[in-house]
Amino acid sequence: MKLAAKTRYAARILLALAMHGEDAPMTTTALSQHTGVTVQFIEQILKTLKRGGLTRSSRGASGGHMLARTPEDITLGEIVRLMEGGIQLTVCCSGDANACARRASCLTRSAWVRASQALERSLEETTLATLMEGEQPLSPHDEAVCRTADGDTAGARRSAARRPARATNPAELY
Repeated sequence: MKLAAKTRYAARILLALAMHGEDAPMTTTALSQHTGVTVQFIEQILKTLKRGGLTRSSRGASGGHMLARTPEDITLGEIVRLMEGGIQLTVCCSGDANACARRASCLTRSAWVRASQALERSLEETTLATLMEGEQPLSPHDEAVCRTADGDTAGARRSAARRPARATNPAELY
């Protein structure tokens, strides 16, 4: 599954709103400056986010866009479902029994379904509040999965060492 740009941008926009504060509206211009997304694209995305109940807006000189719910109540899973129409790796993972002619005899279907379910669980466990806390350390299981073929994690450590220090200014986080 490759997420569309609008989905990734929606997450960035919602994160910017969350970091800005629950009762502090942001204009589309300010959102554009903070996220690097064009005002026109932000306006399109905000329409979908508002219809989905994730944002609200207020008019006037001090108006703008805000989260409709707390950052703890908005998950990446909800964002992906809203923007993508669902979370599924393949058509055989959909609820439509007629989506794939090979569904009954497919030997790989169960693997795709398990992978899709794992992805959905991970996205549901990740809230905007979680993202606001910054990069989370890998679990021992995930660390093992990320090891190189020879079992050495030095490459992963070198890669992490090359990453820039985590930004502390909210404007640098986008």
